[in-house]
Amino acid sequence: MAERPRTTSGTIPSMEAATEELRDNTVIVVFGASGDLARKKTYPALFGLFRRDFLPQGVHIVGYARTKMADEEYYKRITSYIKNPNDDPTVNEQLEQFKRICSYVSGGYEDDESFQNLNKYLESIESKYERGHRNRLFYLALPPSVFTPVAKAIKRNAYISHDGIVRIVVEKPFGKDLASCRDLLGSLKQDWAENETYRIDHYLGKEMVKNLLALRFANIALGAAWDKNSISNIQITFKEPFGTEGRGGYFDEFGIIRDILQNHLLQVLSILAMERPVSFSAEDIRDEKVKVLRAIPPVEVEDALLGQYTAANGKPGYLDDDTVPRHSVCPTYAALTLWVHNPRWEGVPFILKAGKALNEAKVEIRIQFKDVTQGIFKDIPRNELVIRIQPNETVYLKLNTKTPGLKFRTVPVELDLTYKKRFSETYIPEAYEALILDAIKGDHSNFVRDDELEAAWKIFTPLLHLIDGVGGQRPSLVRYPYGSRGPKELDAFTAKYGYKRTESG
Repeated sequence: MAERPRTTSGTIPSMEAATEELRDNTVIVVFGASGDLARKKTYPALFGLFRRDFLPQGVHIVGYARTKMADEEYYKRITSYIKNPNDDPTVNEQLEQFKRICSYVSGGYEDDESFQNLNKYLESIESKYERGHRNRLFYLALPPSVFTPVAKAIKRNAYISHDGIVRIVVEKPFGKDLASCRDLLGSLKQDWAENETYRIDHYLGKEMVKNLLALRFANIALGAAWDKNSISNIQITFKEPFGTEGRGGYFDEFGIIRDILQNHLLQVLSILAMERPVSFSAEDIRDEKVKVLRAIPPVEVEDALLGQYTAANGKPGYLDDDTVPRHSVCPTYAALTLWVHNPRWEGVPFILKAGKALNEAKVEIRIQFKDVTQGIFKDIPRNELVIRIQPNETVYLKLNTKTPGLKFRTVPVELDLTYKKRFSETYIPEAYEALILDAIKGDHSNFVRDDELEAAWKIFTPLLHLIDGVGGQRPSLVRYPYGSRGPKELDAFTAKYGYKRTESG
């Protein structure tokens, strides 16, 4: 491989190298290996790829964290969330093989000596490679407070300047508002090129989110009705059936808008609303998403419904959590209406809803079409296209049809594509499996670009500052009981944007 061009900020990989698949001679370093994210998501995803032979040949996975622990403790932690419900002996054997390619190094996150020790360890692994070049993929399963020092320390002490490819994967949240996002982006850019940086929003790896491109652009029947002329409103809903459960300290710092709406749900919106990309290349897709985000003005207070759950059904309220400040005004529920000012979507409300301590676990998109022309049919339900992202991936279209028999009467029915029924023998990968594989392949399509982040924060920052008590009066909070659908004011809120709820809606 030819030596890559240099700039004043260091060695920057060519675009060809940035999109090259890491087929062999690769070490994956998981920072924060002792933490919940690594145990619950990163390592199970790596094992899923390993057992299906999607990892590079001869790959080695190195866990890194401050915690000092023996190999057995490390293996116990990284496999604690790997599922084998039927105790399949093949899976057990694969798990033992997986352990043999994993090892652990402890060290600090800000001192050069720790990273120099890590680099020596990586070099000892790489010395066994037959061919000269080597690749390193650094995965930061870390809190954002240490993103910058770790990224800088890697660049100073463990970066390969030639004869190899280096990539860094960064988890959300990417800042708390527009200013902090710019600071974080700027500090990372001092050392890491955009095309070697992979910012994860795991919703972009979910099967139904990835399917949106096919549903939209591979079906003339849907594409013809995908605009303001046919659609009345669009809702994107995220529901969790549990509260903070003693982990309110982190949540109270960020809140439901930063945690869910500003990233996950906004990413879904951008794919729903974007124009057809020129190709499937990462930059063509992300260009169209950015155009949508730039067409959305900041959320107005009158387009927001904010709530906080209270004790009910034997469950404590948000303020009853000892880890939550006693008089916290942090929203645990938010319904925000966004407007896309472009020719396709002008006047169509996009209602983003997310909440904790609700009645079910569900993430879905509900596209409600306009009423039929008044005449021979009156007061019939609207058509709706519902795309359930989780659980139980489903697409169904609500239509009106005549009931069989001698009388002429219409009834709503559903054309149902439930994945577990239609694709019963097909393995649906977890989101992190898909995204880690994309990072290995050098495919940025399902990762967040820097200008996407900036455009997204511009939409939410003014409202977030008001909620935080900066620059004006805080918006009021409504209360809702633990285990409910959400605030009782929700139906009136969605109705003012034209949504007509049916019993099944």
